[in-house]
Amino acid sequence: MRPVIRPFLKPLNALLLMIPVAVVAELAGWSPALIFSTAALAVVPLAGLMGDATEELAARTGPQIGALINATLGNAAELIITILAIRQGLLDLVRASIVGSIIGNILLVLGAAFVFGGLKHGVQKFNPSQAGLNATMLLVAAVVLTVPAFFAFAIEPDTRRVEELSLLTAAVIIMMYVLSVIYTLRTRAGDPLVREAAHAPMMSLPLAIGLLVVTTALIALMSEFLVGAVEPMTAQLGISEVFVGIILVPIIGNIAEHVVAIEVAAKDQMDLSLGIAIGSSLQVALLVAPVLVFVSLLFGQYLTLEFTAFELVALLASCLIAAAVSMDGRSNWLEGALLIGLYLIVGIAFFFLPTSPG
Repeated sequence: MRPVIRPFLKPLNALLLMIPVAVVAELAGWSPALIFSTAALAVVPLAGLMGDATEELAARTGPQIGALINATLGNAAELIITILAIRQGLLDLVRASIVGSIIGNILLVLGAAFVFGGLKHGVQKFNPSQAGLNATMLLVAAVVLTVPAFFAFAIEPDTRRVEELSLLTAAVIIMMYVLSVIYTLRTRAGDPLVREAAHAPMMSLPLAIGLLVVTTALIALMSEFLVGAVEPMTAQLGISEVFVGIILVPIIGNIAEHVVAIEVAAKDQMDLSLGIAIGSSLQVALLVAPVLVFVSLLFGQYLTLEFTAFELVALLASCLIAAAVSMDGRSNWLEGALLIGLYLIVGIAFFFLPTSPG
């Protein structure tokens, strides 16, 4: 089998058949739930192929620039979805997806990695110094997103100053992200914010670029359908927009990378698995969130970092627990099961949250 076609033969890529189904659903005016579901299923393999193209480009640029490419484009699919949601004015969904992506990676994905790896290999070990850095950065990221939300409660109802607080905070967060990337590039260490390509190039450069362009365009189209169906779907099913953002959007945009984190844990490569799971959370907190704050201005919106109390509790609790279980440099299946259980409890709680929480 020619190596160049291997990335196209992953089981998830069977869902590419959902692309024409989603187009038909949108044009034929099917129910909002069906449009959302078919578009969401179509995004899953497209996000995986986008990740493959990104890694191919990274593999051709050397470890340092490649790491930067992976760090920058690691959450591109979710970024596209949230940008289109901002354009539609679904700011609550966007804020919820930021929190949902973070807790999904550090509870669901990390938990599943611990379970699958632990059941196969027993107690697994990983670099304790790197795990300590991961834990520290994770806690810093949680606090960074919590501070403006808490202070916004005191500043309200002066919405203008709340918006200024979010913009200034976002600028500082981006500076923190840039510093972390500089540190990574200088030390050439396996920093959690980046993920170096783990294979030799399997595609030609034109093919990798072409695949990146095509998948980006198709994700944008499917995301347009998906985002357009959110409001009528939530009204139809009686679920909250926040639940869609907390649970569904992060899974849709990142499931391909989630599978990789679990696969490498099953191969006893726990340092890489933690780098993917926790690194993706850090990318969302330190890059995606502040970028979305500034992108919102292009659409005449103000995406403030004003998360609800429910979201802040879920975020802080998840980060504290994930940091606690990863700092000792050892993991087992029970720790993973507990993390997944906590994620399910959080998901159930947000499912029962009223559509318009007070």
